[in-house]
Amino acid sequence: MEVNPKMGRARKPRPKRLAEKLRWVRVAAFSISQEEMVRRLGYAAEEMPREYISRWELGTHEPPLEVLLRYSEICRCWINAFVDDAVDLPERLPGPGQKMHEGIRHTSNEQGKRKK
Repeated sequence: MEVNPKMGRARKPRPKRLAEKLRWVRVAAFSISQEEMVRRLGYAAEEMPREYISRWELGTHEPPLEVLLRYSEICRCWINAFVDDAVDLPERLPGPGQKMHEGIRHTSNEQGKRKK
């Protein structure tokens, strides 16, 4: 764990595949615009400009925990499927009323090899 000497606190590691997973949800799973993703997350455009979605999908910023939780709820997948780099989201997301999906754990050499 890295320590930022200016802050005196440990810096949390960032998931390397989070941006890829967030983009996959919007584009491949739902086929919706960034504006529609903001609405699905339960926010108004004034609260969350679509540029936030863009920054998260590019990996330049990390969404707050409450937003990741909302992605998890919308996708019906455990939040670890988003933040654990060794876990993929399922090819098909569970529908409403279906059990939450735990994600698909891969060995390090299989990780992230899902068809895009």
